[in-house]
Parts: sequence; structure tokens; C-alpha cells
Amino acid sequence: MTDEDWMALALSEAHGAAGAGEVPVGAVLVKDGVVIARGRNAPIAQHDPSAHAEINALRAGAAALGNYRLDGCELFVTLEPCAMCAGAMFHARLARVVFGAADPKTGAAGSVVDLFAEPRLNHRTRVQGGVLEAPCTELLQTFFRQRREAVREGAEPLRDDALRTPPDRFVGLPDYPFTPRWIGDLQSLRGWRMHYADTAPSSVGPTLLCLHGPGEWSYFFRHLLAAPGPRMLAPDLIGFGMSDKPKREAVHRLAWHCDVLIEWLDRLQPGPVVLVHSAAATGLAAALSNAAPHRFAGVLAAPDGGDVPTGAWRAPFPDPGHEAALRALGRDRGDASAVSASSGPSPSQALQLVQDAMGYFRG
Repeated sequence: MTDEDWMALALSEAHGAAGAGEVPVGAVLVKDGVVIARGRNAPIAQHDPSAHAEINALRAGAAALGNYRLDGCELFVTLEPCAMCAGAMFHARLARVVFGAADPKTGAAGSVVDLFAEPRLNHRTRVQGGVLEAPCTELLQTFFRQRREAVREGAEPLRDDALRTPPDRFVGLPDYPFTPRWIGDLQSLRGWRMHYADTAPSSVGPTLLCLHGPGEWSYFFRHLLAAPGPRMLAPDLIGFGMSDKPKREAVHRLAWHCDVLIEWLDRLQPGPVVLVHSAAATGLAAALSNAAPHRFAGVLAAPDGGDVPTGAWRAPFPDPGHEAALRALGRDRGDASAVSASSGPSPSQALQLVQDAMGYFRG
């Protein structure tokens, strides 16, 4: 395998770190053409400031080989090592270090300092940078841009006639590691803030719009959002999920939700769209496709399969004050506690949905 092949494996680890909310850096340790260990950034999850991708890979490699000396090993990492990681590499006696993106703030392989060129150190480790530099840099830039947007959007004020579900209500739900995104400046939103998931904001090509119904939120489509394929958008309707929750039931009319979604799509300009909806969203999906038929290449109903994760559907509604949308649009309108028990498509069903959606564009 080539340096690019090894770096591609490190990039895969970096994507895993990004999905867990960590700075996306990944590493693989190789000896004699075999991967000995892998590592990804995890200082947040491990509560450890030293848990950089390189350190985690070195620790795993030393355990695998039964020796803290890693003679003859090569380390491939997506970002230029910092001084801490460079020091660990010297102690491990690595033969070679290959990195992708340069780090102009903390890089210790030439960007800020070059410890690898320091003649007074008692070990020489060969170093090479710039391997798959473009995708390594793009992943980091995308991560930090989305984080800045989330901070900025999260600071938007809350209207006096609405509530927001505390973020800790959504912590720990399985299979939903998607970066939160919000929009609040659409005229139709009237100052309320809508949350949505967007799997690939910069991608080109068809888009799947995943539409949930009353009592559900974008979590319904978690396995579909994780499936490989086209760009996917999954909004939380106002009153549901992580979106703002107006206190008045009269706000929640299907026609108004359609207006919000159409203006939102006009803002995003996603190109050709296939509308994928839950069974509970059948009426809303029909109203939306009728209101903007030029927007949609097709409409698909998402199957419901698997077990319901405990607490997933109650998470957005910590108390009755948050339940105006449920009372207005819920399946059992007289009982706001009757939250939908839909689980969403299973992973295999999600892959089939992607294939069915792509069939609209293949003609």
C-alpha cells in the first residue's frame, strides 16, 4: 500500500472523531506493511488533554507489540503533530511520521517549530507532510465552520411565547451524532428557531428531505442520515425535537409548516429533492408536495422497523408546557402524553430507501 492508502485509513478515523464531536484528527500505526493500531482524537470523551489521535495510536501500538519502543513503525496522521505528540514519537523511536494538513498554530514539524530537525535530540525520526493534504484540511475546516455556526445560531434569543428543550435532554441517545444546525431568520418562522440535520452541506447532486410527523422528530431518520449516499436534510418541525416550541396551539397549522419548509428549501437551494416521510407525516408530505410540486422529483414513505430507543420520543417534551404542538397535531389530539412510538427505518431499510430514492434520478 502507498502513503496515500495509509492516510485514507487515518482519514476514516478522523471522520469517526468528528462524528463524536471531537476535533477530526485520525492516525494509524504501521509496521512492515501491516496496521498495528489506530487512534482518533478523544480528549473530550476521555477527559484527557493528552488523548490526541497520535497518542492514542501509540498507546494501542505499544500494547499490541508489548513494548513502548516502536522500532521500525511508521505513523500516519491527518494533522501535523504538536510538540506533545512529537515528543512521544521520539520516545517511541518511530522510524517515520507522515502527516496530511499543516497546523499553523501548534505544528511541531515545521509550521511553528521543527522538533524533528532538532540536532540535539538523541533520535532521528523522518517526517513527511502534505499527503492527502486537501481532504485532511477540508475536514478540519468544515468541522470548525460548523461549530462556529452552531455557537452563533445557538446564541439566538428565545421569544417570550416559546420554550426550548434543554440540550441535555438529547445527550446519550444512540445513533444520532449529527452536528446540530439551526435557522431563525426566515420570515415565515416569525423569530422562532428551527433545528435541522444536514449530512453534506457542500455536496452536489440529489437530496433526500426527511420529514417526520406529529410526536416524532428528526431522530426518526437517524439510520437513514447515517447511510452512505446523497445529501440528506432532516428538519425538526417547529414545536418538535430540538426546534423552538411555541406555547400556543393555534400556531400549529399544516399550511404554516409547509410555508416554513418551502422558504427553508428556497434558502438552502438543495437542487432536485426526493421527499421521504414517516407514516405520521403523510398528510404534511402531501400538502408540501402539492404546494411546491416543482421542488420534488418523487415522494417515498419510510418504513417503521426495529425497537424504539427508551426516551427518544419523550426527550423533546420535559413537561406539559412544551407540548402545544402535540396537543394541536398529535395523533391523539386530546392526550398530549400519547407520544408516537415510531422507531424509524432500520439500517437495512434505510439503505433500501436510498436506493429507491436514487431510482428517481436514474430515470
